[in-house]
Amino acid sequence: MGAAGSKLEKALGDQFPEGERYFGLENFGNTCYCNSVLQALYFCVPFRDQLLDYYANNKIIGDEDNLLACLADLFTQISSQKKKTGVIAPKRFVQRLKKQNELFRSYMHQDAHEFLNFLLNEIVDTLEKEAQAAKNDQEASSPAEKTANGPKNAHANGGPKEQLDTWVHKNFQGILTNETRCLRCETVTARDETFFDLSLDIEQNSSITSCLKNFSSTETLNAEDKFFCDKCCSLQEAQKRMKIKKPPQILVIHLKRFKYIEQLGRYKKLSYRVVFPLELKLSNTVEDADSEYSLFAVVVHVGSGPNHGHYVSLVKSHNHWLFFDDENVEMIDESAVQTFFGSAQEYSSNTDHGYILFYERLGNGHMS
Repeated sequence: MGAAGSKLEKALGDQFPEGERYFGLENFGNTCYCNSVLQALYFCVPFRDQLLDYYANNKIIGDEDNLLACLADLFTQISSQKKKTGVIAPKRFVQRLKKQNELFRSYMHQDAHEFLNFLLNEIVDTLEKEAQAAKNDQEASSPAEKTANGPKNAHANGGPKEQLDTWVHKNFQGILTNETRCLRCETVTARDETFFDLSLDIEQNSSITSCLKNFSSTETLNAEDKFFCDKCCSLQEAQKRMKIKKPPQILVIHLKRFKYIEQLGRYKKLSYRVVFPLELKLSNTVEDADSEYSLFAVVVHVGSGPNHGHYVSLVKSHNHWLFFDDENVEMIDESAVQTFFGSAQEYSSNTDHGYILFYERLGNGHMS
């Protein structure tokens, strides 16, 4: 890797960003799904900064054996390397991941999207447990403060408990609102639900914008799908639609490239061409003010089928695009990003397709 590392340094020359580190991650037998997501998260700068802060402020982290501690340790290792480029083995993290969840234990091909979801939820659980423990310690020392801990903004959806707004929520969480209009009495029932990423159905020769439009399109509930209207006290035909009520700071979009085909009794990979822009305007939000986003990472699935294949990632850092493939890191041209949209024909030799897209919100309109 020495040669590749120095090649990257040569390519960047005096453009090498001050204090930045570009390290490949060693693959342990089939951990590219994990490596590709970790690189995307490392270059999600607000998330990285908060994780490094967390590490710096939790001195006992070396003994802690949870995924959050292992991830904080890994990111701190990368960011504090003396060299600017090289390879790191995320061994402790991968061992902990396999210990914790049997889904990731085998040498089978794993799904990068499932891993991302699992990881973010694990981190939130750990932060909530730690906050709860700290609060219990505090309450033990000052038992008078019992009333102040009622739910601030309980959601009606019984979704994730909104006890604690962690930095994972501040970065990744958005709110969807599910509006159902009874076609008899016209009453609209709205239910909020939170999300860390949006999973979008895809079509051939489409774009992220059209996939988002479909995601928010109105569907009619009738026949056996009728809706129980509280006002009419009966099942009624209704119209339902999903809108983005609060767009997140970091918008993660998962393209549903793996589709279960009934007749085949198995999953098939959809290699459809889905254009994802470098700059994205989210217009189907409740506020109707456009939220603008900029693409900074793409997890790419390489391969023709769902059960074998490989993951790599593209990352934008300080206005340069980089290509991470396990141990290897190289610079790529921004124009190369469009070679990962997918294939316009069913059987194409190109099997490198954008799978998870990471966008950051421009202009800190809503950074709370």
